[in-house]
Amino acid sequence: MKKYIIALFVVIMYSASAYAQRLAYLDSEYILKHIPDYKSAQKQLDNISSVWQKEIDAKFQEVEKMYKSYQADQVLLSEEMRKRRENEIIDKEKAAKDYQKLKFGYEGDLFKERVKLIKPIQDRVAATIKEYAETEDLDMIFDKSAGVTLLFGRPTYDKSNDIITKLGYKAGTPVR
Repeated sequence: MKKYIIALFVVIMYSASAYAQRLAYLDSEYILKHIPDYKSAQKQLDNISSVWQKEIDAKFQEVEKMYKSYQADQVLLSEEMRKRRENEIIDKEKAAKDYQKLKFGYEGDLFKERVKLIKPIQDRVAATIKEYAETEDLDMIFDKSAGVTLLFGRPTYDKSNDIITKLGYKAGTPVR
């Protein structure tokens, strides 16, 4: 009987260790803040975005100016003139909205610029994380900044600084 209990205990311990997984977590935002190329790319995107936003604001201000002028002249205009001015305003507003969508819409120019500038950096980080996981024999790595709710994590399992170092940067205070 004693042999069966010992055998059962060994089987339980073996199966528990077989199902044990090695886990770690990291903060990808923290990692990206330590990469100067990322900060530079983000600054470029902010500058591009700012220029385009000013252009869009100017287009909408022009529409607003046309509308105010139309309101002031409306009583003096014939029906045909009113319709023509209304159509001009509508067309101008549509053009402004289309331009805004072209620059900032889904898969717009800003999205394409972001892919061109930031995706290679993210790909490099992802490859480094994968290599790190394989080297350290980790089963899963969670990213606490990517919407995964991590209610608690021991700092010893946070591998963000290891990834920054492996990428060739100095961990610690993020690049400003």
